[in-house]
Amino acid sequence: MIKVTLKDEKVLEVEKEKTVLDVAKQISEGLARMATCAEVNGKVEDIRYELKEDCDLNILTFENSEEGKKAYWHTTSHIMAQAIKRLYPNVQLAIGPAIENGFYYDFDTEYRFSEEDFEKIEEEMRRIIKENLPIERFELPRKEAIKLMKDANESYKVELIEDLPEGETISFYKQGEFTDLCAGPHLMSTGNIKFVKLLSVSGAYWRGNEKNKMLQRIYAISFPKKSQLEEYLNLLEEAKQRDHRKIGKELELFMTHELVGSGLPMYLPAGATIRRILERYIQDKEIELGYSHVYTPSLANVALYKTSGHWDHYKEDMFPIMKMENEELVLRPMNCPHHMLIYKNKMRSYRDLPIRIGELAHDFRYEASGTVCGLERVREMCQNDAHLFVRPDQIKEEVGNVLKLIKEVYQKDFGFAESSFKYRLSLRDKNNKEKYIDNDEMWETAEEQLRAILKDMKIDFYEAEGEAAFYGPKIDIQIKTALNHDVTIPTCQLDFALPERFDLTYIGEDNKEHRPVVIHRAILGTSDRFISFLIEETKGAFPTWLAPVQAKVLTITDNQKDYAQKLKNLLTSKKIRVELDDRNEKIGYKIREAQLQKVPYMLVIGDKEVENNSVGVRSRKDGDIGQMSVDEFVAKIQEEIETKAR
Repeated sequence: MIKVTLKDEKVLEVEKEKTVLDVAKQISEGLARMATCAEVNGKVEDIRYELKEDCDLNILTFENSEEGKKAYWHTTSHIMAQAIKRLYPNVQLAIGPAIENGFYYDFDTEYRFSEEDFEKIEEEMRRIIKENLPIERFELPRKEAIKLMKDANESYKVELIEDLPEGETISFYKQGEFTDLCAGPHLMSTGNIKFVKLLSVSGAYWRGNEKNKMLQRIYAISFPKKSQLEEYLNLLEEAKQRDHRKIGKELELFMTHELVGSGLPMYLPAGATIRRILERYIQDKEIELGYSHVYTPSLANVALYKTSGHWDHYKEDMFPIMKMENEELVLRPMNCPHHMLIYKNKMRSYRDLPIRIGELAHDFRYEASGTVCGLERVREMCQNDAHLFVRPDQIKEEVGNVLKLIKEVYQKDFGFAESSFKYRLSLRDKNNKEKYIDNDEMWETAEEQLRAILKDMKIDFYEAEGEAAFYGPKIDIQIKTALNHDVTIPTCQLDFALPERFDLTYIGEDNKEHRPVVIHRAILGTSDRFISFLIEETKGAFPTWLAPVQAKVLTITDNQKDYAQKLKNLLTSKKIRVELDDRNEKIGYKIREAQLQKVPYMLVIGDKEVENNSVGVRSRKDGDIGQMSVDEFVAKIQEEIETKAR
């Protein structure tokens, strides 16, 4: 007998070589029906996995864990591949993993899949589910595995096997006539899957390399309950309505053009206004807190990034070198190395610290064309970046001030509930020495300091290994969006490494040289991504202080043109962003158009308003407010702008 310790610390005695599924049945038949995989001593395993020694066991289901969902979705991806092989026998299989929401499978075929094929594929998937085919796992030696896939004419699987390290377990899963190379985990039978839906089809390069063949990728989703599928499809429809690319086009905020290039959006006047207001807003906040702003060039000598370590750890995400005369220049991926040199520009005293250097900096990332997306993922971005050079005794206060600023911006000014915030302490993966600067003492010190600060501030947080920057750990603030996604925008990073690499010093109270510590922090992240986030959160209905047009003056007839123009001039002089619509159109048409443009206030001007020196006010939010004096309206909108009312 062996001892199995469950998640609730209850200990079961079970016979050696019993499977995870056997233990689940011993606990309850209901758990056994729902189990999709398990964590055995922290490692995700198949429910077929045999327990051979004392262990910790956490049985996972679709409902209780992300890994449980992935096992469910991965099993469904095999069902989809099997259905497609039945319908289109000449298709070659590539890969079909579970992803954050559902799964996909990549196929190589001359046949062009379209959404018109989805119903037929789903019908065949439902047939396979109804057949309730047992899913069996088996392993083969490398030569036999290659032969099996060659005989099946699956060249992509052969390539994957050949690339596996020597000694790696090569496993397959079989269901009926269908066999696939796979590490698992998988459910016990195709009948365990309930409700499926194919979502979209797109192109995808084999192994994500644009030099390889373009395959066809079909995305899909599955759920144990019909209500879950319906809820997800409703969420997808809501996502379409909130898509920042769709709204950006409708409201004329930004555009892209193939002559400019992928991932290089251009801001139109309305979008440029939003960006300008946001950037002025955050710079003013920083100035109040003692930040000094600088401008640094968007490219630099490669030697700068070799000194900083970016060349060794970040080169794949940087644009290629440009050779000019005796220099090798590269577009910068981030601007911290420039700020290190600004600090080093002169001697610093302990009395000077903290020094807070901020910049709205243009940075460049070598994103593949298939990954760029509107403003959300671009090749050139404007970062709201800053670097705080501090003494060790100032770390706690300065990191605390950064976290307070993040709360003020997101909760007070933008109105996000505290419950929508999650704090993640992002740590290095200790086993991945190549990904991170190799200095155990530095990492342990930095990680423990951030951990202690979060605890002292009584902030709930969780830890994530492998999510740190290459030079140091960080606090990532994840925000729950209107579409129930977690996005990370603001971050605060602690860095002992770059001051060492750039030999930064200050003269201490003891008249000796000391090493400062650098706090990297971003509040809005990049202007581009933050705007895409705001568009999707507000559906383009920006709060009045941020709206590109805050009020629109609408005339009923030509008789009010002079008064309307004077009103527009007055509002402009009061720093209110206003437009005049005095076209010879019906007032209903003008109102509807202003509503579609999501203008916060519409000022309807008829003969009565001219006579009374007033305006007829319609609110985007509250509808027809009624008539008020011009002074009353100016006071109302100015207060709304000043208080950043939502």
